[in-house]
Amino acid sequence: MGGIRAIPLPVHAAIETVAGPAIMAAPLLLGFGQTAGVFAFAIGALLLGLAVQTVGPRRTIPLSAHAGFDYLLAAAAAIGGLVIGLATGEWGSAIFLVGVGVAQVVLTASTRFSVPIGA
Repeated sequence: MGGIRAIPLPVHAAIETVAGPAIMAAPLLLGFGQTAGVFAFAIGALLLGLAVQTVGPRRTIPLSAHAGFDYLLAAAAAIGGLVIGLATGEWGSAIFLVGVGVAQVVLTASTRFSVPIGA
């Protein structure tokens, strides 16, 4: 059974633009420890950076590379969450970060990484 890439690229970018700051704010709102907080902030900042340059004619990262970076960021979030949980016992922040990774994989796998010619 093949997957359907139903999410247009601009919607993908909009979701990431909202998710990045939310991930950066999560440590403050959810009481993460220092290690998890710094890591979550870094993941959110990288996600926001990818999102803001996704659409428009001044794109600096090719769309094929963007998808790869999204998957890499998802893996980093999930693996980092597991490492933080094992190392610090902060399982709440670990679950959050693994969830971020899973959500990023689902978003990326569901996105059509194409734009109309001239866009």
